[in-house]
This record gives sequence, structure tokens and C-alpha cells, in this order.
Amino acid sequence: MATTANTKTKKTAKKKSVQTGVVSIQTTFNNTIISICDENGELLVQGSPAVVGFKGSKRSTAFAATKAAMHAGEIAVKRFGLKEAKAIIKGPGAGRNATIKGLDSVGIKITQLIDKTPLPHNGCRPRKLPRK
Repeated sequence: MATTANTKTKKTAKKKSVQTGVVSIQTTFNNTIISICDENGELLVQGSPAVVGFKGSKRSTAFAATKAAMHAGEIAVKRFGLKEAKAIIKGPGAGRNATIKGLDSVGIKITQLIDKTPLPHNGCRPRKLPRK
């Protein structure tokens, strides 16, 4: 009987060095989601207030958004060497300005600030008012 040896090959991940990137910030009234990508759109780091330790209604605060942005930014700077980024903001939440502050305090230079908040061009028809 011939026995075959199971050889395990481990892939070595080469360290990626990224100078510029794109930060996508989605803010709602309940949460803030931060995604840091490289220029090609490959995700490097993702963060939210829940990752840092905020639960429930505290996730919707500006302070939680700042802490989440600082946490995600620190990882991007240490692991990938990110220096500057373009920020794209979506949504009406409380963490809009706070996330930019958090990224700036970590040392990521914001080169461009884009607001892509979806606004309705007339929107849905309003509900019928009740009779009096």
C-alpha cells in the first residue's frame, strides 16, 4: 500500500504598501461604517463603532464615529503605510464630520472630500391626509 504524505503549503502574504487610498464613510442615524480601500478598490480596513466597543444607541454618536475612524486609520497606517486618502461621505448621520476629524488625528491627510448623500429629486408621493 502506497501512502501519500499530505504536504501543507502555507501561502506567505506579501506586505502591501499603499501610499494613497479611498475612505468611504456611510453614516446613518444609528451607525457609522468606515471602509478604507486602495486606489483599485480593494478593501484594506473596515471599521465601525461596534468594533471599538460601542453598543446600542451609543453607536450613533459623533464620539463613537471618531473612535471608530481612529481605530481603522491606525490599522491602515501601521499595516499598509497609508499617508493620504480621498474621502467619500454618504448619509445624514451624526458622524459625518467626526470621522474626518478622527482620520486626520491619526495622520491620514484628506486630499479630497466628496459628498455622495442620496437626495430625492421629488421622491415618493406623500401619504393621503386623514379626514377631519
